[in-house]
Amino acid sequence: MTGVLRFRPGMPNPPAADRLARQIEFIVEVDKLKDIFRQTITSRSRRPENDAEHSWHLALMIVILAEHSNHQPLDVLRILKMVLIHDLVEIDAGDTFAYDTKNMATQHERESVAADRVFGLLPEDQAKEFRALWDEFEARQTPESRFAAGCDRFHPMLLNCRTQGHAWQKHGVTQDRVLARNAHMAEGSKELWAYAVRMVDECVANGHLPPAPGNPQR
Repeated sequence: MTGVLRFRPGMPNPPAADRLARQIEFIVEVDKLKDIFRQTITSRSRRPENDAEHSWHLALMIVILAEHSNHQPLDVLRILKMVLIHDLVEIDAGDTFAYDTKNMATQHERESVAADRVFGLLPEDQAKEFRALWDEFEARQTPESRFAAGCDRFHPMLLNCRTQGHAWQKHGVTQDRVLARNAHMAEGSKELWAYAVRMVDECVANGHLPPAPGNPQR
């Protein structure tokens, strides 16, 4: 792009004007998140949700539901940063469906490479901060990351339950797989996980989610 300053990853402490240009280029790059579509659909129009919409909805959930975390107090601003950036890697790596075992096997590797490139567009200090937050989210070792990851799992469960199990039915997902995949929600919020289990049971009862094989009634 003519007239736009570009930088090599790792270039330290750019001058103020150059730093701003680098930040703006990052902001333009992550606009691509709006074109990464997920398997879940929106509750009203029933069209596929994109990653940017997911990130916004998830951030709002964090603000509203933070009181239900197992650990108090929480650094809510830190969590908001995590959930706003955690899917930016999907600009390169694409969205990996939660029950696609083949692509899940390489998901972290693909997304780690993407994290290096996408966050590397920022000035060095911000690139390091964002990469550290992304790694923290992935590791789920802190109260903030456990709650963030739990809400990240709850969000598609909620949309699936409110759209008659759309993605679950489309891909032949059963009740036992949903519960096994999302059980770590309890690490962040036992209360939210209990709600999710009741929600899934209701989906099964309503015929929107097939029960576990050999177990027609949980």
